[in-house]
Amino acid sequence: MLTRKQLDLLEFIHKRIQRDGVPPSFDEMKDALDLRSKSGIHRLITALEERGFIRRLAHRARAIEIVKLPETIDVSPRGGFEPKVIQGDRPDAPPPSGAMALEAVGVSELPLLGRIAAGSPIEAITDGASHVAVPGTMLGGAGKHYALEVKGDSMIDAGINNGDVVVIRETNSADNGDIVVAQVDGYEATLKRFRKQGDMIALEAANPAYETRLLREGQVKVQGKLVGLIRTY
Repeated sequence: MLTRKQLDLLEFIHKRIQRDGVPPSFDEMKDALDLRSKSGIHRLITALEERGFIRRLAHRARAIEIVKLPETIDVSPRGGFEPKVIQGDRPDAPPPSGAMALEAVGVSELPLLGRIAAGSPIEAITDGASHVAVPGTMLGGAGKHYALEVKGDSMIDAGINNGDVVVIRETNSADNGDIVVAQVDGYEATLKRFRKQGDMIALEAANPAYETRLLREGQVKVQGKLVGLIRTY
């Protein structure tokens, strides 16, 4: 049995992962549950982990994976995406309770098109010969998909770390709040949260060390939306 606060926190984490694809920060959890300090969130997270409802991935910020949900929580899709994490540290380990084996969901090979900046600008995306295998359930609907290796730490508060591989659905449009691959001035590619403000585009980092970039609409070309994340250890 879960306490009311534990259930509220689990539901909040679940809804945020469905909406944004990443868990909320501890500050967001604290505010959502109207707690005075993050120590209360730490205790609730530990209790949920001990009861087998979530799993914390070691040495990664905001790396929380939901293992199961009680029947009292609505698990119907609410739009957005839910990234899956492929763990590389225990290849011989059985899948966690409630998880589907890769053979059951099918695997797709996506082109790995180089690196994407999550920090200082780097070169634009270029075609590459490498490929990466991802479970079919990770692909966000119809359309072409590709993968990119993340370079930099500007999106760490969104659960995206340096060295992660992101799965991108190719599109030239985005809604406010989407995490997108944006090409700036025709050459620089970056991974940021997208917001349109009149005839300007704001590319927001998820790290207070980086400033939001405000650009003219004509300077920014959306090349895809984030739909999944692959992390190895």
